[in-house]
Amino acid sequence: MIELIPAIDIIDGQCVRLTQGDYSQKTVYGSPLDMSKQFEHIGFKRLHVVDLDGAKSRHIVNNAVLHEITTQTKLTVDFGGGIKTDEDLQVAFDNGAQMVTVGSIAVTHPDLFLGWVSQYGADRFILGADVRNGKISINGWKDDSEEDLLPFLEKYIRAGVRNVLCTEISKDGTLSGPAIELYTRVMQAYPKLHLIASGGVSSIEDIKSLDAAGIPAVVFGKAIYEGKINLQELWDWQNA
Repeated sequence: MIELIPAIDIIDGQCVRLTQGDYSQKTVYGSPLDMSKQFEHIGFKRLHVVDLDGAKSRHIVNNAVLHEITTQTKLTVDFGGGIKTDEDLQVAFDNGAQMVTVGSIAVTHPDLFLGWVSQYGADRFILGADVRNGKISINGWKDDSEEDLLPFLEKYIRAGVRNVLCTEISKDGTLSGPAIELYTRVMQAYPKLHLIASGGVSSIEDIKSLDAAGIPAVVFGKAIYEGKINLQELWDWQNA
């Protein structure tokens, strides 16, 4: 059964969603802590938190919000956005993140990322693979690299990384359905990967389709906040 991971994106301490990573297309949904408590109340165990201010500023900004969530809920939180240095990584762990999502640094400073994996263990990291036109995008999706998806994944899988969050940027925040063909291609290449699909989820049916395709996990956000997914129904389906 597919792992369900609700998402909270943060700007200025508020829960928001963007469309295709465009900071000018922002909708505010209120308190991250309140949303986290709602997820926990229903029964969810895991939460994906993204510091969008951090991604833009290239250093962690909303660590106080992370601390609130991890001290006032029992959710397992993975945290990303702005983790560029040893200090950023320590701030994330010190504020309760059980795992961190790292994308840009894995492109621009692979030796640093591999050093973190060696020091802390691969299970503490999720490799962020944000894809636009087949290339890995970095720095809050503002810049495109020359890295192709599968070779990018290959070098880190060889180093022991097993958790990958793959976002098809053209789908993100659009509620247009997930990029199942892309995720299926990744799973065919690396069947033991714990792939987390991200972007485009608009309904429980989309999640069922990902499950049927054998995708191990899914992150979803906007569909919750826009009322497209009833969380209780989703939880009941998974636990039926």
